[in-house]
Amino acid sequence: MRWWDIDPVLELEKDLFPEDTWSRGMFWSELAHARGPEATRRYVVAELPAPDGPDGPDGAAGGGRIVGYGGLVATGEQGDVQTIAVARDHWGSGLGARLLTELLRAATAFECTEVMLECRVDNLRAQRLYERFGFEPIGFRRGYYQPGNVDALVMRLADPASASPASPATPATPVNGVEGTETHG
Repeated sequence: MRWWDIDPVLELEKDLFPEDTWSRGMFWSELAHARGPEATRRYVVAELPAPDGPDGPDGAAGGGRIVGYGGLVATGEQGDVQTIAVARDHWGSGLGARLLTELLRAATAFECTEVMLECRVDNLRAQRLYERFGFEPIGFRRGYYQPGNVDALVMRLADPASASPASPATPATPVNGVEGTETHG
């Protein structure tokens, strides 16, 4: 994810998480810690190819519609999935698994020995994805998501380096038959 991805990511964020949308400043802050030798974050986006080819009209990488994003922070030996989101029209396509795979690769590169995350207790689709990768529930955070006072399920993955989805149904490259969907950070 780069600074020019923030506005399209915010649009997706508002659609998917209207009650607890991250602000532009929050994304800027996270990206500020994602570069250089002292980087502690990894943020990625999944983008459909631009209508006029794999690159935008100016020749820069990207230029297509962002259909997903995710972010991880590393603190010592622990990684924490901060966010992961997939556009509604790509739910069930395997894109969430691809984004999570990229975040777990980053956790491994950061030398994390475990990865944590929280998800809404009522988001069973996300829980199934995380369980396929080996995440296990370890507790709850009461009233974590506001408004609505919805609890968060805390999940942990030991050894992110050996994690992979347990389902062979996860597509390797195409997303809903669209070749060339790319994940970049």
